[in-house]
Amino acid sequence: MQKRALVVGLGIAGMSAAIGLRRAGWTPVIVERAAERRTGGYFIFMFPEGVQAAADLGIADHLHTRNPEWRPGGNSWSVDRRGRRKPALGLLDTPSGLAATLRGDIEAALWQSITGDGTEDAVEVRFATAPVEITKGAGGVQVLLKNAGTGKQYREDFDLVVGADGMRSSVRRMVFGPDEDYMANWKAMICAFQMKEQVPSYEASDSIIVSRPKRAMWVFGLADHAPCAWLTYRTEDIPDRFAGSSIEQVRAVFSGMDDDPVVRHVLGSLEQARDHVFDSIHQVRMPRWSKGRVVLVGDAAWCMNTYSAMGSSSSLRGGAALGVALREHPDDLAAALDAWEAGLRPYITRQQRSARIKQQRFVPSSRLVEALGSVVLDLIRRVVHRRMAAEYTAAAAAALSGTAR
Repeated sequence: MQKRALVVGLGIAGMSAAIGLRRAGWTPVIVERAAERRTGGYFIFMFPEGVQAAADLGIADHLHTRNPEWRPGGNSWSVDRRGRRKPALGLLDTPSGLAATLRGDIEAALWQSITGDGTEDAVEVRFATAPVEITKGAGGVQVLLKNAGTGKQYREDFDLVVGADGMRSSVRRMVFGPDEDYMANWKAMICAFQMKEQVPSYEASDSIIVSRPKRAMWVFGLADHAPCAWLTYRTEDIPDRFAGSSIEQVRAVFSGMDDDPVVRHVLGSLEQARDHVFDSIHQVRMPRWSKGRVVLVGDAAWCMNTYSAMGSSSSLRGGAALGVALREHPDDLAAALDAWEAGLRPYITRQQRSARIKQQRFVPSSRLVEALGSVVLDLIRRVVHRRMAAEYTAAAAAALSGTAR
């Protein structure tokens, strides 16, 4: 009989794991607490590891990317305290191989595979359903599931449970222990949303950075979509940030900067946005990602947080690698999980460590860090843009030569 796995969570990590399991010959069943898919989401970078994982999972042909065409002088701008703009080092300028997407683009590509694209059977998905209790069963795992709509509870046996239910994972709490044992508080907040239109006087695909000590605003331009806004700030009083209106919280934090036209436009766009993400920044660190027949993937296991910009790439890679490990160790689950973690952990550890450095770029901790970072990034920008301008000129010349023939 085919082995059955319960995947908790219909996000990028959960669907990636389900596809990996299916490719390894397992029968995955996905349960999702929400009543429907979450199809929206904000701007995401896919690093080469994520792009390769998408190919390994067989979704690359379904994945829509939105990289703007680079132009001489660049597509990114930083705005100083006097409102003056100057060329900036865009996040898509380096390293090469980055893909610009929306979370919804990745979700849609995974969903197409999950529901069956004509080549494989569809994966069973149960909405409004979540685990209430996870216990060891006879030769497997017994899970008490609850349907939020009907209130019905029922028990079901699986050979494996995959917790892919995010940073505040219920599977992790039930099996590994309370959140505070694994979640490190970075004393920072994020607000992200899709804008309806670009900031006036900027090109549609431009990216804009307005960065000050302990608070920063980023606008990410895309090729064929309105920009996405990403606001972040450092704070000591995380619990208080969830009291009251999130929009008013954000407005209060950026009140000293709202004389800038960019800031004003972004804050106004926030009030008009259909939805937005507002959350605290944490990093999840665990000594081991599996216990018996329960394994965690994605943010539930190793949330690197948004400053790393590696969440989606690592979730795709984690799901693909889990399928490979199960395929290579078909009769030994413990060996498969050991091999999976041994292969993946060095990469995850490197990315978690790099997040602190990246945080200083996204939201500098002091005026000195802001000034030093500006100088260093401008030097790097000059070198990178010089190289990219040469490549752009060479490509244009080659195209012109081909047309002339």
